[in-house]
Amino acid sequence: MSSLDQLQPLITPSPIGFWPPAPGWWLLLLLLPLIGFGLWQLRRLMPHKRPIVRAEQPLDPVRVAALAELALMPKPYDGAPAGAWLQQLNGLLKRLCRNHYPYSQSHTLNGRKWLAFLDNRCPAAGLTRWMVLVEGAYKPECKLDDKAIAGLTQAIDTWIRKHV
Repeated sequence: MSSLDQLQPLITPSPIGFWPPAPGWWLLLLLLPLIGFGLWQLRRLMPHKRPIVRAEQPLDPVRVAALAELALMPKPYDGAPAGAWLQQLNGLLKRLCRNHYPYSQSHTLNGRKWLAFLDNRCPAAGLTRWMVLVEGAYKPECKLDDKAIAGLTQAIDTWIRKHV
């Protein structure tokens, strides 16, 4: 008899069943719903992030009146002299500034300082590139093409709507 014959027969392990779990797993099974309920309650206590509304705010009556006045101004299309129109635009902007910035002495500004003042209040309008706004009223027979008239009108409309 060899030494291998003296060995016991191999024992095949029985498969480990899924059920019943070990005793520690019962505790985890009970704690998971409690943890979930606690997190759900905690979610209600956390501050809510409100969505940022990017819509334009309603305009005050002064701005609405200024926009209506801007729309009603006769524009110098087809090569008509633009001096009077440019003076009307400057007058409208000066009145708005006197109303919205009473202590800034903006009514005393002219030329580049006036355009810089306007641009500091609303850089989105980009009025500093429209030097014709302050110089055109003093030039004899100042004429603007249709594209310049539309661009200047749009810049002033933007300034009225968005100035700080």
